[in-house]
Amino acid sequence: MEKLKERWGITNNRDIIAILLVFSLNGSFAAYIAKPLTAALGLSVASVGPWVYYPLRILLIFPIYQTTLPMLGWLFGQFNFFWAFEKKFLSRIGLGFLFKNKEQ
Repeated sequence: MEKLKERWGITNNRDIIAILLVFSLNGSFAAYIAKPLTAALGLSVASVGPWVYYPLRILLIFPIYQTTLPMLGWLFGQFNFFWAFEKKFLSRIGLGFLFKNKEQ
């Protein structure tokens, strides 16, 4: 736990528990929401096959997860941590331009 506190720049165990809870709940939520969304789009294993359906579902889960992570973090009092996490993660995968100040 001490290594996580140091790495994440937090000071107490309550914050670690909140952060880990947000990560786990958000992953489950994103996967849960993706199923009805794929159905609403008319996609199913029967209609497009598993080789198309599952990659499309994973691609759908990704933006849901990234969008809801700071929101759920806010509910648990950890918005600043998750906002910084989002910016760092998206920068690493080449989407950092989304957070650049356009007036520079």
